Amino acid sequence: MAYDLTVQLGRLRLANPILMASGTFGYAREMESLVDLSRLGGILPKTITKLPRQGNAPWRTVETASGMLNSIGLDNDGIDAFVEHHLPYLSSLETAIVVSIAGRTHDEFVEMTSQLSDCDGVDAIELNISCPNVSGGVDFGTDPGMCERLVAACRDAGRHPIIAKLTPNVTSVPQMAVAAEAGGADAISLINTCQGMAIDWRRRRPLLGNVIGGLSGPAIKPIALRAVYQAAQSVKTPIIGIGGIANLDDVMEFVMAGATAVQLGTVNFYNPTASTTILDELPQALADLGAASVSELVGTLSTN
Repeated sequence: MAYDLTVQLGRLRLANPILMASGTFGYAREMESLVDLSRLGGILPKTITKLPRQGNAPWRTVETASGMLNSIGLDNDGIDAFVEHHLPYLSSLETAIVVSIAGRTHDEFVEMTSQLSDCDGVDAIELNISCPNVSGGVDFGTDPGMCERLVAACRDAGRHPIIAKLTPNVTSVPQMAVAAEAGGADAISLINTCQGMAIDWRRRRPLLGNVIGGLSGPAIKPIALRAVYQAAQSVKTPIIGIGGIANLDDVMEFVMAGATAVQLGTVNFYNPTASTTILDELPQALADLGAASVSELVGTLSTN
């Protein structure tokens, strides 16, 4: 039997629900010897900003129990360098390219969205309004009014589907999801990293140069599942689940909680072929549940 792995995220259609999370897959070229990129549902290259950024002072990463703290600070060469040096390669790949952007101001987000609208090879734009390691942009992910206005403005500024990437570091995830939906987001990504820190008590110093960083990996999976479930109860907009996803069981749990697609992140550092293993196993998971497609299983968790 042929199983339908395609999923629909608003105006964005994917061959399957497995995406590579921004910041964990480089610009894809780094992974081409390890992963058959054409099999992936989509790739999110490293987040870009309007101008080049050096990022935060070292240390930038610290391994933790069942996870990783990072405080990279959106180190990148800026949007012009991305368009000139990375997008030509990315656009040659047989998979969807979702460009992750971060701005310090409302206008920067809109300007970058408009600039990318003129570029071939971009299938969607993810608004990174939830990075905990930089100042400015995260405000759009914690203030519902600012979030709604930004999503609406970016949608109007370009031709690509818009995905809003939200933070768990808020009082109400559903409130922010509703704001993103009201702004016209094609999909909502949940979650970005949770704030955390690590300390060298002998030196009485924090291990991260920026003191506080973002916790990712299996340690945050229960938090991410909760956020996806709560958001799915509050909005009709498709949700992309992120947070500690490393194997087929993780993927199916997020699908049951309400995620139409998922992004693999930290697992790419320690098991870069996890995505293809999951794709190999996904049809059998559908067969086990008597389903012909991924879509029919989204949000089917029974709580009675």
